[in-house]
Amino acid sequence: MTLNSTLRDAAYRWIADDPDEHTRTELQEVLANAMGGDAAAAGELADRMAGPLEFGTAGLRGPVRAGPNGMNVAVVTRTTAGVAEWLKAHGHAGALVVIGRDARHGSEAFATVAAEVLTAAGFDVKVFGRPLPTPVLAFAVGRLGAVAGIQITASHNPPADNGYKLYDATGGQIVPPSDGEIERAIQAAPAAVSVPRAPGAEVVDLLDRYLDEVATLPMGSERTVRVAATALHGVGAETLRAAFERAGFTDLHLVAAQETPDPEFPTVAFPNPEEPGATDLLLALASEVDADLAIALDPDADRCALGVRERDGRWRMLRGDETGVLLGAYVLSTVDRTVLPDPLVATTIVSSSMLGEIAKAEGARYAETLTGFKWLVRAGEGLVFAYEEALGLCVNPGFVRDKDGIAAATLAAGYTARLKAEGRTPLDVLDELARRHGVHLTDQVSLRVTDLAVRGQLMAKVRETPPAELGGVAVTLTDLLPDADVLRLTGEGVRVVVRPSGTEPKLKAYLQVVAPVTDSLADARAAAQARLSALRQNVEELLA
Repeated sequence: MTLNSTLRDAAYRWIADDPDEHTRTELQEVLANAMGGDAAAAGELADRMAGPLEFGTAGLRGPVRAGPNGMNVAVVTRTTAGVAEWLKAHGHAGALVVIGRDARHGSEAFATVAAEVLTAAGFDVKVFGRPLPTPVLAFAVGRLGAVAGIQITASHNPPADNGYKLYDATGGQIVPPSDGEIERAIQAAPAAVSVPRAPGAEVVDLLDRYLDEVATLPMGSERTVRVAATALHGVGAETLRAAFERAGFTDLHLVAAQETPDPEFPTVAFPNPEEPGATDLLLALASEVDADLAIALDPDADRCALGVRERDGRWRMLRGDETGVLLGAYVLSTVDRTVLPDPLVATTIVSSSMLGEIAKAEGARYAETLTGFKWLVRAGEGLVFAYEEALGLCVNPGFVRDKDGIAAATLAAGYTARLKAEGRTPLDVLDELARRHGVHLTDQVSLRVTDLAVRGQLMAKVRETPPAELGGVAVTLTDLLPDADVLRLTGEGVRVVVRPSGTEPKLKAYLQVVAPVTDSLADARAAAQARLSALRQNVEELLA
């Protein structure tokens, strides 16, 4: 690629408006190389200037680098200026905002900038003085009565990324139309160099109060359980250890190589417990120490994955749906119906439908929402549990209105201790649930694209010519437009949900088959697996 005058001038303007010397120098070097005829540098400059990063309901996510299409001081400055104007427009001028951060590259600087912009704008700003899990920030918003909370984190994104997550006065992540209003306010904000900043934010620490609440979860009285756990180089290890100690669990073994926060994530190719290989060290440790349960947190500790030992002695990680129904059934069993006679549990339209069957059997209400915890925590009154198949679990909606890996891990340890005292394991419970409600198997087909337009083309193709049959079963199409760009294909014991990913350049299809258990559980699982394999092949062909 060659450098043109439009791109060159845009880079000059960005450099002039950037208040951070480091990123000014960074972009100047890329520009100089592009002006010297370096085609690769010209291409990189075009990519950096292709922004700005779009502010959505998940906030911002992007690589830490100079330019509008990256996470940097200038972008965070203008974003926070937009958030400040949005809060003022909704009558919250001068109110309290809480700011937290993880330990990724740039997190401390970005949190400081956000605090200074809001302080200069007249808000009462409180900040965490150290990296802490995202659920602690979500807890602080509700506990302190803040009108907003900002967490600087990229969750389980690659090491090069960082992000900006926004919570509103409900203590949950923002939902439309707030994202669009904030995006327009950001666009109207002045150049970053012209946005006022001022020190003065108060440093607060709510970790003890959060841990006190976690310790009140319904974990039973048993405490004899051995747990192997990993923080995947994120910020969860210290808080997980403290939560276990507060709750009375003393036999915790952390993967030492992944315990300390490290923004390079040196032992994993992708710091996401769902990714192949990410939990290899955890499962090796679980086997070595003869654990009863394995736990993997994602880097900002809002997600939690559980690992169990199969009956042949091998360890494996549970799928998100397995963990969801396991803990959902347990939470429902602990609800005091004299206090909460009509409890609600919720999951998303792409997660296993078994939770609905469990709720029906328990006489509880059940809701399905669009994907994302921003919707789950708004599922209705009386919510006691919510989960999404991507390892998001909320076992404590009373004090954290978001997914919370620390609370889920602590509750899982208590439940496993209780099962151990009874001579049972989580796998025994999953078998019991399958016998009672049928085998529910789930899978995912994920198509990564380089051109985002391909996703729309494939969605249009399915809308125009939907398949009559999938997995050997007749299916019908339900289109969720205009509420969401989602297609549901359903038939007897078969469900496929297709949607573009909101955070990655992917088109995703979520598969489920359900098979009743009439005699042998093993036979029912084998039949369901055969149907799931056929369904997966059909869906791959559909999206080819």
